[in-house]
Amino acid sequence: MKEQTEVGKLKEGRYILIEDEPCKILAIATSKPGKHGAAKARVDAVGIFDGMKRSIVQPVSAKTYVPVVERKAGQVISISGNSVQLMDMGDYSNFEIVISEELMGSIEVGKEITYIESMGKKKIST
Repeated sequence: MKEQTEVGKLKEGRYILIEDEPCKILAIATSKPGKHGAAKARVDAVGIFDGMKRSIVQPVSAKTYVPVVERKAGQVISISGNSVQLMDMGDYSNFEIVISEELMGSIEVGKEITYIESMGKKKIST
């Protein structure tokens, strides 16, 4: 899901959609309006799921999309290789998430963990 907002209303630490990828905003720099143009904003962000840095330059009054990012709780059902099977604590649905090597030691079967869900993608939050 996504919502529409103006570029001028964005804040650091919030989220934005750049190239259809949900990104967390790292910095926003705005310029003053010129003689023949509107004020522009440069938004630097990093992808939530892929970690790639992205930036856009748009007028402050331009419309952009903001993803709906939800933090949810899930219980670890099983661990196999580099994937974990979780059960959502809200609707009791089961799904698998691929995890990184750093998180392997901290995840145990039966333990409750938090994960992020946005635009149909899921990731274990750190």
